[in-house]
Amino acid sequence: MRDCDAPETLDLVKGLSEKTLHSLLNRWETRARDDQWPPLEAQGAGPWTVWLIMGGRGAGKTRTGAEWVRGLALGLPGFSHAPVERIALVGETAADVRDVMIEGVSGLLAIHARHERPNWEPSRRRLRWPNGATAQVFSAEDPDQLRGPQFECAWLDELAKWRYAQEAFDMLQFGLRLGNHPRQLITTTPRPVPLLKRLLKDPRTVVTRASTDANKDHLPAAFFDEIVGRYRGTLLGRQEIDGDMIEERRDALWTRSMLERDRVSDAPPLQRIAVAIDPPASSHKRSDACGIVAAGIDADGTIYVLADETLGAARPAAWAQAAVALYHRLEADALVAEVNQGGDMVAAVIAEADSAVPVIQVRATRGKYLRAAPVAQLYEQGRVHHAGTFAALEDEMCAFGPDGLSGKSPDRVDALVWAVTHLALQTKVKPRVRTL
Repeated sequence: MRDCDAPETLDLVKGLSEKTLHSLLNRWETRARDDQWPPLEAQGAGPWTVWLIMGGRGAGKTRTGAEWVRGLALGLPGFSHAPVERIALVGETAADVRDVMIEGVSGLLAIHARHERPNWEPSRRRLRWPNGATAQVFSAEDPDQLRGPQFECAWLDELAKWRYAQEAFDMLQFGLRLGNHPRQLITTTPRPVPLLKRLLKDPRTVVTRASTDANKDHLPAAFFDEIVGRYRGTLLGRQEIDGDMIEERRDALWTRSMLERDRVSDAPPLQRIAVAIDPPASSHKRSDACGIVAAGIDADGTIYVLADETLGAARPAAWAQAAVALYHRLEADALVAEVNQGGDMVAAVIAEADSAVPVIQVRATRGKYLRAAPVAQLYEQGRVHHAGTFAALEDEMCAFGPDGLSGKSPDRVDALVWAVTHLALQTKVKPRVRTL
């Protein structure tokens, strides 16, 4: 019944009364998105102990958590083979559990039909279902509350905000010792806290993600026009709307605040524009990406990053065509290409795509960090602006330290460095003014 557009499903609902059809379409089993449905081992999820849902504001995380607990308590198909008798509800504070997880508009009391609704006993901090299942409330502010009680399953909400996240999580793990396979669901807007990062690497964790856009049909249009529209593309928007994990190294050459401080929506008239390429060593599917970044410089010597069109593992003809297309679209002056890996082949491949494009071949004689440091200094001085948001590029920049990207190739950063170096750190050429 989950695929409501399948022909057999459409045939099945023909002839149903309006009341029956309305009831059917409002069932969670019918309405839930794929990312809101419990991971099924039969569908390749593998044995899991943690289901981690990371999503933006209003993405439906609370509803998903409440429906999961409901499914467990009632023993519904797809959730549990039999009713789960003891469940833990853990939030940042006791008030958060009450106001969001239980009494909220998408909380446990709101999603149950009247005949199956649990009885909320605030003084005893628990919910009791008519079938005897019980959910007990805990605050992450007091990890010691979790000493002693035992559970089969737990729902943890907004774990990334918990003040004592590791302590409360650890105490809960000792209490998850009932039933054949104790499990827990974590619903949270992501933040780069150590516990969340560790859980993401755990093979027993299944991760699903959802942005605010995924739940657009159930949110007010004004919210999207005024709030989502205002923050989309910003660092805060990536975290709170897209549900991205925004990380930053303390020893990175660039910081998030530095990039946000000098971000602009559009570039002014520019005198020169360069497209830079950092070609991969091969076109194997496991090879590095081909960094393709464009930047321009104005009459005052200020740099504007204009585009990041980096390609994943691709054949030389594909990345050459992409770089040439960007060159023409921006009416650039030069295409800068690193030739350490491919030598003359790089220029030859670009010439195959368009022989009229002037290629400036550059060769790296110093390490990546030493080449990037002068460019990062220009950012520190406020002389480089990003004309828009380039999420993948900025993630690389804020993770680029003395050891590079800790084993990964900084393809986007390399291309950026070549573009800015050509425009601002080498001999100037005669400018010509243009407006983007």
